[in-house]
Amino acid sequence: MWPFQRKRRRSRIDPDHPHVLIIGNGITGITAALQIRKNQPTWKITIISGESQYFYSRPALMYLFMGHMRWTDLKPYADDKWSQQEIELIHKWVLSINLEQKNVALDDGRTVRFDKLLLATGSQPNRFGWPGQSLRQVQGLYSLQDLENLETTLPSVQKAVIVGGGLIGVELAEMLHSRNKHVVILCREQHYWDNVLPTEEAQLVTKVIRKHGIDVRLSSELQRIRGDTNNNVTGVQLTDSEEIDCQFVGLTAGVSPNIDLIKPTNIAYERGILVDNSFRSSVKNVFAAGDCAEFLQPENGELKIEQLWYTGKQQGEVVGDVISGKQRSYHRGIWFNSAKFFDLEYQTYGRVPSSQANHADLRHYWWTDQKRRGLRIVCDSKNNVVGMNSLGIRHRHQIWNGWLEEKKSIDYILENLKKAEFDPEFYSSCSPDIIAQFRRESTQ
Repeated sequence: MWPFQRKRRRSRIDPDHPHVLIIGNGITGITAALQIRKNQPTWKITIISGESQYFYSRPALMYLFMGHMRWTDLKPYADDKWSQQEIELIHKWVLSINLEQKNVALDDGRTVRFDKLLLATGSQPNRFGWPGQSLRQVQGLYSLQDLENLETTLPSVQKAVIVGGGLIGVELAEMLHSRNKHVVILCREQHYWDNVLPTEEAQLVTKVIRKHGIDVRLSSELQRIRGDTNNNVTGVQLTDSEEIDCQFVGLTAGVSPNIDLIKPTNIAYERGILVDNSFRSSVKNVFAAGDCAEFLQPENGELKIEQLWYTGKQQGEVVGDVISGKQRSYHRGIWFNSAKFFDLEYQTYGRVPSSQANHADLRHYWWTDQKRRGLRIVCDSKNNVVGMNSLGIRHRHQIWNGWLEEKKSIDYILENLKKAEFDPEFYSSCSPDIIAQFRRESTQ
């Protein structure tokens, strides 16, 4: 044998051991597969996805489009990792699931058998039956195919209308703006994303988006999408009869669990596939996790459907252990999220009611319009902190997570607020101003 030749490794897979089939290669499906392999070295594991051959970071799609990253940068693992882990990848769409025969039918005519099935099919953009929503140049922004369609469509686009005031909407606006397209956002709310943010934060976000040249239309709703005889978009009509000419419509009014595949089966579902806290569905040896799963009995105050990257990863770890035979239940811990509205960074931890929630504990808010920074701290009736929002101020996740888990008081947090600040070079601290204002408020 030549010195540079590698000896072929003998497979560890035992054909008499269970075969786990995973539909979906997003963060949940991939995390579950790696967890199962760690626990069960001899089981056969297969992942099926029609979207892409390899797992990639979905939140980074906008950076690929804007030229900040390459396709290889979006893949967290080298392509040969899956053969090394002996995890089979099938790049095909699943057409149907046969629970009695325990197999799935693929779009190339093949069937794949399973002993245990994990549904990690993710989300799909909401469509609310608008006339014209099936025209060309109408799409969401969720998958790799959406990005490819956008690249194909853009050369003929001068003006775009985006329907929906959320995180995906502002990402799509920034992407189109980077290609010198005029962008209009239709937002049903009084301020951008104020169904999630308190009024002051929503006002600041709206101001920042507009400052970057985006035409944000507040309290505006789509009535229909106009098209020509060639099925091309020509404009939109609003519920107040206003018409806007455009050549592209982005539908970003939220997402829903992608469960079309299981509807012909007897797997129980409502908005999502119904699961217990160990991600077991109503059918034995069939599991669901990630964006497509809906908890039967969520913990007090928790969401029935969680559609964030980090919760998908956590759920993948738990369901991977459960499928492997371990006893585990899912407990998410302190809620958090982060995003960017163009150059405005946003972080949230714990519970912060939106402007649409009638809540009395929103009094602790500091902001500076000149530097576009804001911090909100929410307390309960005992003056313990239960949530925070920061805009334009980057704080350390580990510290805030610990404070909320330990139910620290507002006084304790103000005394230690500087510890939470992430101090990049040339950063001017806001803590002294924030502490002084909050202390004045607490004595009034």
